Amino acid sequence: MNLQNKFKQMRKQLLVFLAHEIALPYFKWFRKSYYFPYSVTQLSNCTKGSVGHELFLFFQHNHLQMLPHYEKHDIKHVVLGYPPTEEGEVSLQCFMLANGRITLPVLFSVIVGLLIMPERWSAFARAWKRGRRTRSLNKLDWFQLIPQPLAEVRAHISNLQIK
Repeated sequence: MNLQNKFKQMRKQLLVFLAHEIALPYFKWFRKSYYFPYSVTQLSNCTKGSVGHELFLFFQHNHLQMLPHYEKHDIKHVVLGYPPTEEGEVSLQCFMLANGRITLPVLFSVIVGLLIMPERWSAFARAWKRGRRTRSLNKLDWFQLIPQPLAEVRAHISNLQIK
C-alpha cells in the first residue's frame, strides 16, 4: 500500500472514530432527547420518491444501519444530497455551519476536515456557500419530512435561497 492510500485509510479510520466514539456519546449526553417514530421497515414501505423511502435506500445502498441519535443527520444527507463519504460528511457539516448550526460536533468536524483533507477544500467551499445562501434550516422539523416527496422538499429548500 503506498503512502497516499495509507493516509486515506488512516483518515477514514479517524473520521469513523470521531463519529462513533466522540459524536455519538455527545449526542446521547447533550442533545435534547427525541423519538424517531420510524423503523427501517416502515421507511421501506414509505411512498417511492418520499424522503422516508429515499432514506431507506440511502441505508441500503451505502450498507449502513440506522443508528439512534443519527436519524436527523442521515435525513440531512438525503435531503441536501451529500453522500456518506469523507468528503460528503465534511461538506454536510460545512453547509450546516454556514447555515447557522453552531455546535461542537459541527465545528469539530469542519476543522478536522479542513486539516486532513486540503485536496477537498473546493468542495467544502461550495457547501459553505450553499449553506450561506440558504435561509436557516435550524427550525426545520426534519422528521416531518419523512412522508413528503423528496423532489418537493429539495425544491422548497432551493426556494429558501437568499437572492
